[in-house]
Amino acid sequence: MENQDASIEETEAEINDIRTSILEVQETIQSIFAEQMSSTGVVPDGLQEAEDPTYEVGSQAIIKADHMPGMYGAEATIAGAFDTVAYSVTYYPTTGGDPVENHKWVIHEELEGPGEAPLEPGTEVTLDADHMKGMDGATAVIESAEDTTVYMLDFTTTTGEKVENHKWVTESELSPVE
Repeated sequence: MENQDASIEETEAEINDIRTSILEVQETIQSIFAEQMSSTGVVPDGLQEAEDPTYEVGSQAIIKADHMPGMYGAEATIAGAFDTVAYSVTYYPTTGGDPVENHKWVIHEELEGPGEAPLEPGTEVTLDADHMKGMDGATAVIESAEDTTVYMLDFTTTTGEKVENHKWVTESELSPVE
């Protein structure tokens, strides 16, 4: 009976060690996502500040988008508001690997020589954006286009990671702070 009790205690200790390891991995992943969601805040040449945005720079809003883990439901401070066309794209990373499908959002000013906006779904473009590793210079296909105000945000994810100058969230992906 003593051997069985010792075995149960060892098994419980191993399970607790595994749980701790899983939590550490989750925290690392959340930190990596937060780093990828942040940017320098530099905006593309020719991007026009919104004249009358629903959410003014410096105001607060709730994120209703889940582009990355920890975004949905986070409270954000508006760091920039710009009128443009936002595209959902599927792109083929310059680093190799599987295509990134339906990435939201790349704006018209982040395309190489795009011509007149909006571009039609199915149009092949080259990205001039560095939101994610392997994006800059990647070939992409336009999935959808939305003439909208896009916002650059500062926020803390729902898991506690600080994100600065996140590009981009559309107006329809924000809601007022209650």
